[in-house]
Amino acid sequence: MKDLFLFMRRFAAPYKWNVVVSVLFNFLTMVLTVFSFAFIMPILRILFNLDTTSYVWQDWTSGQFQDVLINNFYWYVTQIIGRVGASATLALMATALVVATLLKVLAAYFSEYCVIPMRNGVITDIRNQMFAKIVSLPMGFYSHERKGDIMSRLLGDVGEIEASIAASIAGLVKNPIQIIGYLFVMVVLSWQLTVFVFILLPIAGWIMGTVGKKLKAASLEAQNKLGSILSTVEETIGGLRVIKAFNAEQQMTKVFEGETGDYKRLSNAIQRRWSLAHPMSEFLGTIAVAVVLWFGGAIIINGETSIDAPGFIYYMVIFYSLINPAKELTRVGYTLRKGMAALERIDKILKADNPIKDPEKPVAMSTTLKRGGSVEFKDVNFSYDGERYVLQDINLKIKAGMTVALVGQSGSGKSTMVDLIPRFWDVAHGEVMVEGNSVGDYKVADLRSIMGIVNQEPILFNDTIYNNIAFGCPDATQEQVEEAAKIANAYEFIISTEKGFQTLAGDRGSRFSGGQRQRISIARAVLKNPPILILDEATSALDTESERLVQEALERLMKNRTTIVVAHRLSTITNADLICVMQDGKIVERGTHKELISQNGVYRHLVEMQSLG
Repeated sequence: MKDLFLFMRRFAAPYKWNVVVSVLFNFLTMVLTVFSFAFIMPILRILFNLDTTSYVWQDWTSGQFQDVLINNFYWYVTQIIGRVGASATLALMATALVVATLLKVLAAYFSEYCVIPMRNGVITDIRNQMFAKIVSLPMGFYSHERKGDIMSRLLGDVGEIEASIAASIAGLVKNPIQIIGYLFVMVVLSWQLTVFVFILLPIAGWIMGTVGKKLKAASLEAQNKLGSILSTVEETIGGLRVIKAFNAEQQMTKVFEGETGDYKRLSNAIQRRWSLAHPMSEFLGTIAVAVVLWFGGAIIINGETSIDAPGFIYYMVIFYSLINPAKELTRVGYTLRKGMAALERIDKILKADNPIKDPEKPVAMSTTLKRGGSVEFKDVNFSYDGERYVLQDINLKIKAGMTVALVGQSGSGKSTMVDLIPRFWDVAHGEVMVEGNSVGDYKVADLRSIMGIVNQEPILFNDTIYNNIAFGCPDATQEQVEEAAKIANAYEFIISTEKGFQTLAGDRGSRFSGGQRQRISIARAVLKNPPILILDEATSALDTESERLVQEALERLMKNRTTIVVAHRLSTITNADLICVMQDGKIVERGTHKELISQNGVYRHLVEMQSLG
């Protein structure tokens, strides 16, 4: 229950007034339930001659309020019977019961009505918080996580919370109020019987808790297994070409069937245990009613209590009314264990630490950057795992407007180096500087706002070409988007499509070739018009014709801005102002193309290997 209160404090605080109003309506429901049955007692006493007392109206201050209230109520009923007769009085009391019941069900409805916006709002807030955290976490977080498992947490685990915790909120607001109210009435009617009830209920609760205590652990294991299933699906679809090429369909099917079989066994165990809650609570409730009936009847027969037979009937009605909210509260306890297991998995994302933080007093980014911005690496060392350095002692000054190329073998640290500029990662030692200030001194959003990045694999979204180009620039006009497409050599093939700029790109841009996707991504960078441009092997995966068109687009894009190029095809960077040759995380050579050729070192060897010498 402590976990539940923490959950409510974290997520339900914005909806506290919904809770307050629901509590008021639930209190009203409980009061109307108690008094709707109370209408029957005087009828039973008087109509069936169980009470021959002659009642006289008493002043409200003449004795204890409870005794005066009962006396005056009975006096009023006898007056009505004397005036209109017993049959008409019974009809009046039955009508009063119907009206009280109508008011009770309306109050119960409005209590649920107030909780519904909170329940749905909490789930929506959790989903929004999770998505915001997912897009804000650094790249390093996802190097240790499977995408399918993250999707399982966002969809499956949040759905489990919706089906368990959120769905239980109404019961958690309603049932305790009803239980407390009914127990109070029972104490008033007979404290001896109620003490006996207080002994029975904890025993029943302990039995239920013993049965359900392992539910949370089993639910957590099942949710982890569901995440593994979704990861397998995601990896299978992404690698379908390889699976088919190696005739591995049956192999992947067996893997998937094994995981779903494990999930089925876990789900069977969880649902069987959960389904036991209702019959067990029903059985224990019946035992409790039978025991109270026996004990209460015995003390009435022996004259050991002031309660009479009609009062005992009323007591049993109230006690039986107590059983339902008690059973629901027990069932809520079962359900919450499943929800708390899902919340643990969600918190792995929500409470994940994001080391890429904005500084407390950020430096304002210059708004007058026209011809690029300066970039500098000062004694930079970097490691992904905190052990092996992939960059060592990097020192490099890039003046505004320069084009600098990074070349070298795969794994030499080129892409890692450019990833440090927009703070996809933070350096372990040293400093990366932009415009004379450490990148850590700027707001992350301000820093990345002056940069455009074109990757080796162009990323397009399953949206229109227009929206893909205007991505990140929502205020762009049609003319600006078309001009960016022209600069990127993309305009001709875009307008030749069925719907032009409104053509859907398909999943990850699947409707276009690699060269076309790359030119659309270049158009996106053109539209942003960034002072600093990062090209990470933007042409390495293209055929000769596509490379020519993309290279022309890149040359237009690189004008009047600082450009850092990561390149495997050395023919694309021969005109760079500075070429840095990287090997094992270090810059081993630097200079222009001609200077490096004349040095007869690593760069010349790379050139000769590509038959450019």
